[in-house]
Amino acid sequence: MQEITSYLAPRSLDEALQAMATGDVTVFCGGTDLAPQTEAGVRRYSTRLMNIRRIENLDGIEEKDGVIRIGALTTISEIRRHPLIAGAAPILAEAAEHFASDQIRNVASIGGNICNASPAGDMINPLLVLDAAVELASWADGAQQKRRVPLEHFFTSPQRTVKRADELLTSVTFRKPAADFVGRFRKSGPRPALEISTVSVGVGGNFSGGVLRNARVAFGSVAPTPLRARHVEAALEGCKLNADVISAALVAARSDAKPIDDVRASAWYRSHLLEVFLEEVLHHVRGN
Repeated sequence: MQEITSYLAPRSLDEALQAMATGDVTVFCGGTDLAPQTEAGVRRYSTRLMNIRRIENLDGIEEKDGVIRIGALTTISEIRRHPLIAGAAPILAEAAEHFASDQIRNVASIGGNICNASPAGDMINPLLVLDAAVELASWADGAQQKRRVPLEHFFTSPQRTVKRADELLTSVTFRKPAADFVGRFRKSGPRPALEISTVSVGVGGNFSGGVLRNARVAFGSVAPTPLRARHVEAALEGCKLNADVISAALVAARSDAKPIDDVRASAWYRSHLLEVFLEEVLHHVRGN
């Protein structure tokens, strides 16, 4: 393992971004992904380790002008119990409820879960359903530079994103869903807790009179990245959720999902489980 020569604990975003602008920095927050990955040899520490946990104004959940902002340092436990999330985006609270264990939820941050870029990232799935975007900050010409990236376009491959080495993810945002928005999340692993999902499914949209509009469907663990299931969305959009439409959505899922065989499950099993979960979640939405 490469030797860590310095430890940084910035208090301000400016200080953190200036350090990152010089390169060769490993960013550390909760460490629930970083620590096991480095111990397993999947990742390595840079010569400088930077703990961003103390940076001011990089956590918390708030609503402004109809947009909900979740700071990157916000823990999964905070998301799980926050009244704004429970009332406006319960699908996100539902995913947090099934995230690892209490001990890990108390430390793991939403920013870390997103930046880890796992195809199985539990919080990514509902955020895709909510049509979220991330804010990335960097330092150039003596000032902060920021850009916004739709979450759907943030991931490029397993553990890879469009975020540059000098950029820090500062927040994730999404528009507050309308009153008729319905969202549901479902995941499965070999164990009931502390398990990476074998398959995850999220479904959301405006549901009124039995018809689903602005349909959004997300899949996890069935492709190189978390994904929006566009073929499924097209099969559902503007349709009354009856048995025929749900059957068409299950067929469409085969065009979106590209599962593989690995140590946790076969491609066949993932495909089967995906359709089972999608049907279950759509029936939950229908019954809402």
